[in-house]
Amino acid sequence: MDFKKIPKLRIGDLEANIPIIQGGMGVGVSLSGLASAVANEGGIGIIATAGIGMLEPDFNRNFKEANKRALRREIKKARKMTTGIIGVNIMVALTDYSDLLQVAVDEDIDLVFLGAGLPLKVPETLLPNGLRKVAVKVVPIVSSARAARLIFQYWGRKYNHVPDAVVVEGPLAGGHLGFKKEQINNPDYTLEKILPEVISVIKPYEQYFNKSIPVIAAGGVYTGADIHKFIQLGAQGVQMATRFVATHECDTSIEFKEAYVKCKKEDLIIIDSPVGLPGRAIRNVFLEQVSSGNKKPFKCPWVCLKTCDFESSPYCICAALTNAKKGQLEKGFAFAGANAYRIDTIISVRELIETLLMEYENATVTRAYSEARQGSGGIA
Repeated sequence: MDFKKIPKLRIGDLEANIPIIQGGMGVGVSLSGLASAVANEGGIGIIATAGIGMLEPDFNRNFKEANKRALRREIKKARKMTTGIIGVNIMVALTDYSDLLQVAVDEDIDLVFLGAGLPLKVPETLLPNGLRKVAVKVVPIVSSARAARLIFQYWGRKYNHVPDAVVVEGPLAGGHLGFKKEQINNPDYTLEKILPEVISVIKPYEQYFNKSIPVIAAGGVYTGADIHKFIQLGAQGVQMATRFVATHECDTSIEFKEAYVKCKKEDLIIIDSPVGLPGRAIRNVFLEQVSSGNKKPFKCPWVCLKTCDFESSPYCICAALTNAKKGQLEKGFAFAGANAYRIDTIISVRELIETLLMEYENATVTRAYSEARQGSGGIA
């Protein structure tokens, strides 16, 4: 595959041939299969940890041990399938956040992506210790310059150390969103607006700590032209999740993937998640029943999320997403980004990457042609 036209992504001493990170999708959507396939094509593959042990036989009895066991297994499986770069996505809001983080460190994962909360308190295993270098790269996921500033200020003061990169996620992302409902369609909160603001926050820390800190754009990145646009805006890479769901290697059910292929633009809706955040999902019978006041009775044996008010919740989000992963969409639903309706077929990861690279190259040529015309007074 020709990587010449697209810049590499460097995070510390890690170097990806293409600046594409496959976003982490929890409850079994992105595991070792998808992550290793992306890594094999030169990108960075991500295993999501939320609800990762849901298919373990003892998940209901001891979900923390089940999650740890499943995560360890998925990392080992990915390592057998690729020599590329593999990371894990861990939600700060998980009640077993620290346990999962320790497993990732123990298994020598390349990077940890920390979202769904501000990762201010950092385990010692992720910090420099004397002359020992930290092997695991830490990448927080933020939705505002304010959040980025809080994390970098706190780390700088408390630990004399800062994260290795940062992902900026805009409001067109799928799943839980770091925005209030009224901000989602507000032009002041677009990724194009937020990205430069975060870059300006990070710049002084690059200078002070004498290290490159890549800023990665996420949320609504769908085509190679999108990748080109955000790199021109100052991002050093992109994170894409929705586009990777409709691939053969994605670890979810065919029914889940087909929900993406079949959905229309009007099917992508904002829901009130039981965890207290808005989320973007594909409208279906389950969500319509919930919206009409049909409470789905359940008991919560896990208390898996710190922010989940399960006693007053109309349904268990972990159970709903697990059912969807298995293909039982009548008992759950699929999270999806705002561009999911543009997907019309299921392809391989290799085909997808090739398409993105071709689109990126076309955008580069178009930009160069436009600049040449402007430079020659419109005559080319």
